Amino acid sequence: MPGGRLTQQERQQIALGLADGLAYAEIARSLDRPTSTITREVMRNGGPTAYRADLAHRATEHRAHRRRQQAAPRGSEAPPQAHGRDAEAVREFEETFTTVMMASGAPKMMSRVMACLTLTDAGSLTASELVQRLQVSPASVSKAIAFLESQGLVRRERDERRRERYVVDDDVWYQSMMASARSTAQLVETAREGVGILGPGTPAAARLENIARFLDFVSESIARAAEQAREILHTKPETTSDDTA
Repeated sequence: MPGGRLTQQERQQIALGLADGLAYAEIARSLDRPTSTITREVMRNGGPTAYRADLAHRATEHRAHRRRQQAAPRGSEAPPQAHGRDAEAVREFEETFTTVMMASGAPKMMSRVMACLTLTDAGSLTASELVQRLQVSPASVSKAIAFLESQGLVRRERDERRRERYVVDDDVWYQSMMASARSTAQLVETAREGVGILGPGTPAAARLENIARFLDFVSESIARAAEQAREILHTKPETTSDDTA
């Protein structure tokens, strides 16, 4: 399987594949590339309906040039090449992680901040560190953090220097799932209020009741599954000693 960056010819083949309505996996097989490579390439260059090979190629060259110019220190966090890591592979994976989050519906800046926090060994960064790493404005970081907090994906804490840090810990997805369950439960309650207002037995009320019943089941299932997963993953295996002679 070839490595390295996509060539201009490969990008032209991607554009042709998209025009023919091929799935990312089919395009990836024709190029002998991972599907994630094609997905990332398309999503960060306009999406399947706006992808253009020439623009994508120039944008990639521009990003590579900008990264070389911005090779500045990144605070107290270990550099990407620490622990024997391939720095370029780490950067590529961060872009992939960001793209996947965007594909799931998260806004671009929120996805970038979440990926940046998740891939640090410390699991936390200050606002200034995020600004430096992502090369964005403090206002962009503040807005992204506010959104991620509302989704239960990050939390704030103070370090020994009284600086505010944004933290992603091992409980992040549990907290996010529980926040989602609470949000869905609120929607269920609102839908059932609508049943009474529209009049039980009317078509609109029946539709709302069906929505409420469906979402109620989903909300309870999410909360129950999250609790079970947390309990299982946080339970350490029991150690037993062999006392037999």
